[in-house]
Amino acid sequence: MELLEKLELLADAAKYDVACTSSGVKRSYQQGRVGNTTSAINGCCHSFSADGRCITLLKVLMSNYCIYDCKYCINRSSSEVRRTAFTPRELAELTIGFYRRNYIEGLFLSSGVLKNADYTMERMIQCLSLLRGEYRFNGYIHAKAIPGAAPELVQQLGLLADRLSVNIELPSEQALKMLCPEKSKASIFKPMGRIADTLQENRYDLTRYRHTPRFAPAGQSTQMIIGATPEDDRHILHLSQSLYRKYHLKRVFYSAYIPVTEHALLPAKGSKPPLLREHRLYQADWLLRFYGFTAEELLDEACPNFDPALDPKCSWALHHLEQFPIEVSTADYEMLLRVPGIGTVCARRILSARRTCRLDFDVLKKLRVVLKRAQYFITCNGKMAAGIRFREESVRRTLTMLEAKELPGEAGEQLSLFPAETERKLAP
Repeated sequence: MELLEKLELLADAAKYDVACTSSGVKRSYQQGRVGNTTSAINGCCHSFSADGRCITLLKVLMSNYCIYDCKYCINRSSSEVRRTAFTPRELAELTIGFYRRNYIEGLFLSSGVLKNADYTMERMIQCLSLLRGEYRFNGYIHAKAIPGAAPELVQQLGLLADRLSVNIELPSEQALKMLCPEKSKASIFKPMGRIADTLQENRYDLTRYRHTPRFAPAGQSTQMIIGATPEDDRHILHLSQSLYRKYHLKRVFYSAYIPVTEHALLPAKGSKPPLLREHRLYQADWLLRFYGFTAEELLDEACPNFDPALDPKCSWALHHLEQFPIEVSTADYEMLLRVPGIGTVCARRILSARRTCRLDFDVLKKLRVVLKRAQYFITCNGKMAAGIRFREESVRRTLTMLEAKELPGEAGEQLSLFPAETERKLAP
């Protein structure tokens, strides 16, 4: 099989892995337009560096052969798809060739399990060793550790890659047993724990020994599939919170399940993926990591799923109106972060500005506070914004309308400028 044909198959097989922000690149030249892509760069995707830059990665599988028969996976052993695999040399040469042509700035490497976990990891390590050693590649590499692989192989992979990840895939052990009987909870969490322990040891060694090699300096992450099994948002959010606390993950990625196979335990093929639910979980995940919220605050037994019409922060604020409105001139940092429309940057700006000037809504606007949300939950010098009435029904209605305009993709609904009756009269 030709190398570019392998690339097309293995890049397409990797598109369901969302542990980086990605988009397929397949746009041919058109007369009068600037720029083009070709099949020569199938597999390019986009991620973001720590300083906010958008960088392009080559995202491929080492192989789409797999010994496992996970019911949700397009590459499962019983699936009738074309199979192929890169040799370590082929993938290393392809990566460095794309880098020299300025197509990519790094590599995102995963794989189906070929023969067994150790054999697959050995091939991945050979590829990265060629890149780092023979080709002197110093760019970003994200590698997926294979559950069940030997600890020493995970160690070697971490010394070659910038970030490691071990995919949880499904949010519960029961779902794992139903859809992935060959896998176990222990086989997934064991390497995750080992990576966390090694990262901690490596940080200690770096403070003592100048030439200590760095182990996965960008940390580790994981991915969960959303919507393939019946777990509610509360279960998923509590799991994410425990992963952050126990394994110190950099990120939990959520992937709305795309029905690509027929199975009685899975959503029907052709049904829409739960993109809005995925979006709400990402918003809640941000609140866990940067805003000081806990999973227990955001969801409970009485309300186990997020409101699709409101983002989690607005929904929390509306359920805790007894804490609002707050006075921005005296509120502490933690409470400012609880206000919809005020983020971490704006909260710090408010704390700094109120030391030197008297805050009012014009000043908050200059500080880039999103007043269309925040104005319902704050006061300046004891006064609310002009014309604002602090009633739950009216606030909920207004925030719901704002959210409907801003939802991503097909999840959002364009609101009409006219009442329903007038719109029917204007319709052709």
